[in-house]
Amino acid sequence: MNAFTPSPPLFPTRRGLLATAAGFGLSLQLMAVPAMAADSEANKKKVIVVICRGGMDGLSVAPPVGDSEYRGLRGGLALGETALPLDGTFALHPQLTAVHAMAKAGEARIVPAVATPDRARSHFEAQDVLETGAPGVYATTSGWLNRTVETLAAHRKVDAISIGPTAPLILRGKVQTASWSPGRGVDAEARLPTLLQDLYRNDSLLGPALARGLATETMAKDATVGLDGGGAMMAQGGRPAAGAGAQQGREAAKTLGQSLAGFMREPGGPTVAAISLDGFDSHANQAGLLTQRLAYLDAVLDGVHTGLGPEWKNTVVLVATEFGRTARANGTGGTDHGTGSTALILGGALKPGGIVGDWPTLKQNALFENRDVAPALDMRGLFKGVLAEHMGVDRTALDNAIFPSSAAAKPVMGLV
Repeated sequence: MNAFTPSPPLFPTRRGLLATAAGFGLSLQLMAVPAMAADSEANKKKVIVVICRGGMDGLSVAPPVGDSEYRGLRGGLALGETALPLDGTFALHPQLTAVHAMAKAGEARIVPAVATPDRARSHFEAQDVLETGAPGVYATTSGWLNRTVETLAAHRKVDAISIGPTAPLILRGKVQTASWSPGRGVDAEARLPTLLQDLYRNDSLLGPALARGLATETMAKDATVGLDGGGAMMAQGGRPAAGAGAQQGREAAKTLGQSLAGFMREPGGPTVAAISLDGFDSHANQAGLLTQRLAYLDAVLDGVHTGLGPEWKNTVVLVATEFGRTARANGTGGTDHGTGSTALILGGALKPGGIVGDWPTLKQNALFENRDVAPALDMRGLFKGVLAEHMGVDRTALDNAIFPSSAAAKPVMGLV
């Protein structure tokens, strides 16, 4: 699939957007089309937030292969020589080849043992806290990224866009934003397993039975390949298919990233964006599922990187999930809902360096509740650091308006 190369002015011209989408077999939904912004130095700064829904396993994203407890805890899920080395302790999943290349260039870093304030291990509650930036569940109905745009708009023109089948909570609020959805609409059935896993997570009988059933369903779906709305070969359920279909799925994902970059690099285009990716709940068959999903994530990030061109130097990308997974594997080749996970921070504006935050290790006495990676960094501190240093948001706004009642979560500085 060819790279996305929009003809100016792609954003915010509605006709141009529709024509480009039609050329790729994509559906386009515009909630709002922001006016052209002034080409100032401040508006060149861009931030993109990628939400990986389902509880992405941080120990697979960035396996701590140098931790003495890692292989014993992970068992058959432990990654060996195929992992892409970062330093003496950490590596990256073998599917994260583009992220690894960026890390070697000083343009990507990992944030291990990071978590939101939520400890309930419920998808819906944890996603609410992740996206609202509030200290507790259902404390507000707007997203912290929307409130960031609202705060910045008091001083300059800032536009935002969301990519995905639904406008994520993180960008909902007072400020109108654009929304672009490639391919088919929302697959309601895709959310049902997540709901059931939340419902049965503490049931000793139904929980394991559901996990075994999902493992069987995953294998069946992976063998069935069809065409999605954008013309990419995909397995049912929205995961890249095996073999040739997997390559086409990766190319489609890269095109998605390049499409977002096409919007953002246009004069007057959005400077803030959010992407929502589903499918990271890995109760069963985790190795196969994450091979697919992390390949997709890597291709999206690669597309953003290559698509932005010179604008990459002005960009920071944050990749986060609602919670991590258990340190130990379960009986169905997967892991269950946990606490600490791994975030990624990428971009040409990023300062080179090692891991962000601390690593609590996987020693028995270091695990959270004897099962999870212990949270060593409040995710709000990571977000705050990027917004403060890269976007110029002041501390008072961060502590009160954007992340309410969060003064104790200090911004992580020195990232950009």
